[in-house]
Formats: sequence, C-alpha cells, structure tokens
Amino acid sequence: MIRVVKYQLDATKSAIATTGRALKLFVEALVYTVGDTLALRFPWAETAAQAWFIIRVTAVPAVLVSIPFGVIVSVQVSSLSQQVGATSMAGAAGGLGVIRQGSPMVSALLLGGAAGSAIAADLGARTIREEFDAMRTMGIDPARRIVAPRMIAMMLLSPMLCVLIIFMGVGVGYAITIMFQNGVPGSYLASFAAFATVSDLVVALAKALIFGVVIVIVACQRGLEASSGPRGVASAVNAAVVIGVISAFVLNVIITQLVSMFLPARIG
Repeated sequence: MIRVVKYQLDATKSAIATTGRALKLFVEALVYTVGDTLALRFPWAETAAQAWFIIRVTAVPAVLVSIPFGVIVSVQVSSLSQQVGATSMAGAAGGLGVIRQGSPMVSALLLGGAAGSAIAADLGARTIREEFDAMRTMGIDPARRIVAPRMIAMMLLSPMLCVLIIFMGVGVGYAITIMFQNGVPGSYLASFAAFATVSDLVVALAKALIFGVVIVIVACQRGLEASSGPRGVASAVNAAVVIGVISAFVLNVIITQLVSMFLPARIG
C-alpha cells in the first residue's frame, strides 16, 4: 500500500513538473516571438518552411479523413432523423456536429499524429546529436530559434486545417444526404443556415488554434528532452502524440462546457 501511494505521489510530482516545463517553454517562445517581431528579426523564413512542412504532412490526410467522417455523420444523422420524422433537420444536426466537435478533434488528431510526431522526431534526433547543446554554448536559445517558428507556423496552419475539414465534412454530408438519403437540398441548407452561426465557426477555429499550440509545445518539449539514443527518440515521439492528443481531448471537454454555458445553441 505504501509503495502504491509513493508511486502515485511520484507520478503526480513528475506530471506537475512536466506541465511546468511545458508552460515555461511556451512563455519563453511567446516572449521571443513578440520581442523578435518588434525588433524585425523574427525568422519568418524558418516559419514559412515549417508551415509548408505541416501542410505537406496534414493536408492530404485531412481530406482523406474528412470524407469518411462526413459520410458516417451524414448516414447516422439521416437514419435517425428519418426514424423520428425530422428529415428536415438533417442538415442542422450533421453540419453542427462537424463544425462544433468533429473538425476541431480531427484537426487535433492529425496535428498530433502527423505534425507533432514529426516535430518530436526531428528535435529528438538533433538532441541526441547534441546540436542544441552546441547552440546553447554559442548563446542561442533553442526556444527562440527552434520552438518559436514552429509554434507560429502551427498557429497559422491549425485554423486553416480546421476550415478544410469543415468544408470537406459538410460538403460530403450534403452530397450523401441528397444523393443517397433522399434529402431535399433546400431543406438541408435551410435547416443548416437556421442553426449554424458565426460563433460556431469562431469557436471551432479557436479550438483548433489552442489544440495546435498545445500539441506543438508538447512535441517540442519532448523532442528537446529526448535521451538514451534512438530508443529515447522513439519514446519521445510516442509521448508527444499521446500527451498532445489526450490534452486536446481534455481541453475540448472544458471548452465545450464553457461554450454551452455562455453561448447556448439557438436558432440563427
């Protein structure tokens, strides 16, 4: 019993310490970003390169995931609406499901599984080669030259990825409902327009932005703290994906609850 309690205490202390280091890394990167931007010396070329890298590893998977996701939502919603005699509400239910919950979570999964893992692997490999130790010896902070450009690139790309997923998910849902579920185009669009509001889109984009920041900070932290050779890099990548995605899910629950309290669903 004592060993179990001691293990739990050690795990709690380790989790708190890890969270503190992640917050410190985020604050340092943010401060460097603001300061270097005002001083006109922020590495925008590196940011553009990282943004293009994120696009390459997430754009095609986003499209491929959005299509079956839109199909599943459309089929389930249309089937249920037909059973209860509310086929005219299929557009509102399917569209709002994609916008409010589906698109931010799919964005988090793709950013964590594709971009986050790649960032953690890159930084972990450079850590075990002692590249960052050499940078610190030369007076260069990795949070400034490595983390900040990746964080800004993720902040710029995560809302765009969310918009792509929304467009694909809603478009596929519309096509499936009209072509295979005997839906009426006008009724689908009318119900969607009646319930979907600008605030729904804003909340979805804000979620994607927050998830992207959390995922990139976790990935960078794990990569910078990698050790024990290639096995340590693999462990860092695994931890980055798991922690990043779980953090996004937890934040999604919290944000959804806050939004439901202050921005309840209503007819547009």
